[in-house]
Amino acid sequence: MSLFWAMVIVALAFVLAFETDALESGIAAGEPSQSEIILTYVVELATIAIIPLALRLFKFKSIETDLKHRHETALQKWGILRLLMMGLVLHTNTLLYYVYMNTSFGYLAIMTALCLPFVHPSESKCMAEAYMNEEEDQAV
Repeated sequence: MSLFWAMVIVALAFVLAFETDALESGIAAGEPSQSEIILTYVVELATIAIIPLALRLFKFKSIETDLKHRHETALQKWGILRLLMMGLVLHTNTLLYYVYMNTSFGYLAIMTALCLPFVHPSESKCMAEAYMNEEEDQAV
């Protein structure tokens, strides 16, 4: 839970620092270079891949089995991984937006921020995800 809020606070701190000119924004802005174009493609593809992966992480068979057998420890391990995946994408896109002032990075950061609540580790959600597999097995 604290990791979730730490990621949100760090992203907001980046925005606040750049918007108040504590950090200089647009230091690499201007005519797009070849490296910026390649970086844009790589980050776009990574974002498009990581967000659905993080959202569906608990549906993979091996992770589902791990959650079924080790409950809380597995939930903590995979939940942290899922949050770190989303946080990495959010912070990368936020920083790249302010470095290049390229709206693609800004839109990707907004899209990631909108998806972040879906991996919010509330206690009731975690317990439901940890034990839903047991109920499905008993029903079959």
